[in-house]
Amino acid sequence: MGVSDFSERFIAFAVERQVIRFGAFKTKAGRLSPYFFNAGLFNTGAALATLCEFYADAIEAQAPPFDLLFGPAYKGIPLVAGIAMTLARRGRDVPFAYNRKEAKDHGEGGVLVGADPQGKRVLIVDDVISAGTSVRESVVLLNQAQAVPAGVVIALDRMERGQTERSATQEVTRQWGLPVCCVATLEHLVAHLDRDPTQVETLRHLHAYRRQYGVGGPTG
Repeated sequence: MGVSDFSERFIAFAVERQVIRFGAFKTKAGRLSPYFFNAGLFNTGAALATLCEFYADAIEAQAPPFDLLFGPAYKGIPLVAGIAMTLARRGRDVPFAYNRKEAKDHGEGGVLVGADPQGKRVLIVDDVISAGTSVRESVVLLNQAQAVPAGVVIALDRMERGQTERSATQEVTRQWGLPVCCVATLEHLVAHLDRDPTQVETLRHLHAYRRQYGVGGPTG
């Protein structure tokens, strides 16, 4: 299975589930985007299971060596558990952990839940990278736990500029030295729309948005 194969199937699945929607959506940066990606709408058992299969495909194809999966609260929690189960069914039993938003002051206490990440190479799991806040907080937590952040895996790379001329994913790589792998990118979404004759107008708006805000690949 090639990378483009699972990436293109993921885009089709996300569009079918209306996780990717088309129209006019204001982003956190105040931009008017012709599409919106909301991973929270993978909100049934079957949809989450399928999503985690796609994540597992991306991890097997692209991820750097790692020993443990970490899911930042809140969206990362069901993702990291589901991906760990998916990888186990494929023959790789990987420990996982996640964090609480607030430290627990009773019982076992602390912020981290799950497997102990100390001394382990950790792959951070998230849905998208917008401002990089979630990754930054995860890196701080993992460093405090004496773990080694190894990389990040996300569902969709929007491939648009963040606060600089680089994209948010490029900034993560530049600032933290972490490779970012993804299930699909904006290029796969464009290719999907290009094959649909009913989406000519949407594609036109997407090309215009990309010319204004787009960047190259993950390390460009």
